[in-house]
Amino acid sequence: MCGILAVIGKDIEAAKISSLSKRMSHRGPDESGLKITEKGHVLSHERLSIVDLTTGIQPIQGTDTAWMIHNGEIYNHMALRNNELKDHTFRTTGDSEVIVHMYEKYGYDFVDMLDGVFSFVIIDGDDFIVGRDPIGVKPLYYGTDGTGAMWFASEMKALADTCVEFFPFPPGHYYTPETGFVRYYTPEWFDSEKAVQPADLTKLRESLIEATRKRLMADVPLGVLLSGGLDSSLTSSIAARLIEGSGQKLHSFSIGLDSEAPDLVAARKVAEFLGTEHHEIHFTVEEGIEILSKLVWHLETYDVTSIRASTPMYFLSKAIAEKGIKVVLSGEGSDEILGGYLYFKNAPSPEEFQKETIRRVQRLATADCLRADKSTMAHGLEARVPFLDKAFLKTAMEMVPEEKMPVTYDGVEKYILRKAFDTPERPFLPDEVLWRQKEQFSDGVGYNWIDELIEYASKQVSDVQMETAAQKYPVNTPATKEAYFYRELFRKHFPQESAAKTVKRWIPKWQKDLDPSGRANETHVAPGMKKEMAKI
Repeated sequence: MCGILAVIGKDIEAAKISSLSKRMSHRGPDESGLKITEKGHVLSHERLSIVDLTTGIQPIQGTDTAWMIHNGEIYNHMALRNNELKDHTFRTTGDSEVIVHMYEKYGYDFVDMLDGVFSFVIIDGDDFIVGRDPIGVKPLYYGTDGTGAMWFASEMKALADTCVEFFPFPPGHYYTPETGFVRYYTPEWFDSEKAVQPADLTKLRESLIEATRKRLMADVPLGVLLSGGLDSSLTSSIAARLIEGSGQKLHSFSIGLDSEAPDLVAARKVAEFLGTEHHEIHFTVEEGIEILSKLVWHLETYDVTSIRASTPMYFLSKAIAEKGIKVVLSGEGSDEILGGYLYFKNAPSPEEFQKETIRRVQRLATADCLRADKSTMAHGLEARVPFLDKAFLKTAMEMVPEEKMPVTYDGVEKYILRKAFDTPERPFLPDEVLWRQKEQFSDGVGYNWIDELIEYASKQVSDVQMETAAQKYPVNTPATKEAYFYRELFRKHFPQESAAKTVKRWIPKWQKDLDPSGRANETHVAPGMKKEMAKI
């Protein structure tokens, strides 16, 4: 994973571009590259070397005049090399180079042939194409400066001070000067009425296993984020099985306020069950509050849920990177795909349930994907997300909603996923973890984290400030003192109106208390373990 910055325009100052690119050096601490094309356009790259450690420096030149920068991983790069691109000569052994050669062979119509997560820019003379992966796992922003030059960057901070306007690049799209934005990713499951497949538990299980297998591609040590919840525990268990006999040691990492945090208790059981080399990290509420301003600078959001959950993830990522791990598996996406958030229990109908899962998946780029990428990449750590694999998405999203709804199974969320991995002959997880109630990450690290954070933030904002919030912040007006406090931190770093408009707030549906904490839902049962709900 990396940080990319491209400017398409005339008379671009390379020194200025290099300086702005360095604002993203946390994304790529290993090496930097910069190319000024014959037409005067500029490509800059901050590299985190994970695949092809020796020859993979970017920008990468194609066969002739095209140059490319890429952030992400192309999991089918070997298949593309051996088939579609078998006649091409490659300069590197890494995954990124296939992108520029696919462009050279197919023109604009190649992006959906890539299986992976990515944001890329290819410049070929005065022509160019920019693309972002289907769900938006990897971040990308675009804008224009006062001269009309177009800017593209992995993080907003690289273009906010220079561009007149800037926006998030839409997931599942590519852009060219000839076509404008084109949506290349249009799966059938975008239409809620196409969810007609009966639940096939074997297919669901095998699809997730294959999605995890792809994401073990690395030339560096691998770890797993293990919260002790269902999703991270499953990906950890699958990874542990896949590397059996390889001589590799799987490192697992958990975080909480103390050793009795709900997530740490559950994660400990999973780590012991799987035989991972387990690491527990603790942080204090005071430490969390102290880094909030820096965290908001990294996250580029003021969304309450994202900040609450990113704080422990930020500390955890720092500890992982310090141990020399560069890649971790993470469980993002499962709750959106399968309706795992507790508020889904209140869905009024199967049709509305399905529509909400689609909406949540389509907005992951503004929430969990943003959090997972930016809080890990703040320390040069790459998070990979098997649940957002295209094939797994197709399998899960096309299942009839009745078979995914908690109400079908006496309120057990994600029942079909649990049941798919309920294999008594060789269990993937202990029963008490496989059937553990959903805990949102910001709750699971210890309930005091959110409670004391709300209390602290509320003391920083006066009643008068709240009364005039709409005047100061007409875009996404803060509804609570906590939200106002985060907005103030964000404004300090990103005062531009364009910046404020990039943020989408995470708000639950179908519940009275709209606080995003899972504990605000009336179906939540504390502490985190609800043993009596187990198997049905």
